[in-house]
Amino acid sequence: MSFGPPAMGYDRAITIFSPDGRIYQVEYAFEAVRRGWTTIGLKGRGGAVVVVEKRRISPLVDFTTIQKIFRVDEHIGVTFAGIASDGRVLIDHARIVALQHKFLYDEPITVEYLAKQVCDIKQAYTQHAGVRPFGVAMIFAGVDFKGPQLYMTEPSGRYMSYYAVALGERSQVVTDFLEKNYRFDIDLKDTIKLGINALQKAIEEKLAPENLEIGYISIEEKRFHIATKEEITTFLKY
Repeated sequence: MSFGPPAMGYDRAITIFSPDGRIYQVEYAFEAVRRGWTTIGLKGRGGAVVVVEKRRISPLVDFTTIQKIFRVDEHIGVTFAGIASDGRVLIDHARIVALQHKFLYDEPITVEYLAKQVCDIKQAYTQHAGVRPFGVAMIFAGVDFKGPQLYMTEPSGRYMSYYAVALGERSQVVTDFLEKNYRFDIDLKDTIKLGINALQKAIEEKLAPENLEIGYISIEEKRFHIATKEEITTFLKY
């Protein structure tokens, strides 16, 4: 009698643990994130920033309609790496959670609580038969009463606060760069500059407004902005 690879049989359902305590479907979801476009989140003294690589996937696709950074609430933005359809559904859920919280409590939701609510959904999809994990990791950036906040949510349902974090295909190159160059005590412009430099280290082509997306929020204004093409051009010159 012949036997297949060690994962054979244990990756056919989300409810089956392997003998060494692994859930292969969740690990496959992490692989979907690792294959995504390079995505960076940073926070500094002056605010929080997300910087995202954009690729032209086909000459027939209207490139201007491709969006990777979204506003969840006035003071929170989000981006993701992995399966775009999964990210879209979770972003819609996050918007509903933020709206309901504001309606019930008459105050804006905190970034951590929003990340936790999204992770509750993610975790539920790692333990029920007939479903699969969300193949997407998300970065929430915002400012609340605690100051600048940056949270990353994993496909497993875990979330953590970061000073800087990178997702996607070339995330390790970005992480190595940030570990050497990151400082918290910098203003918002320098945080944006650091994110752009980190992304440029990771990708082969020269950064331009067409292949770059930037979102940012300052501690003074507390309003998340998605940079326009003109703003990105200015940031690249800076």
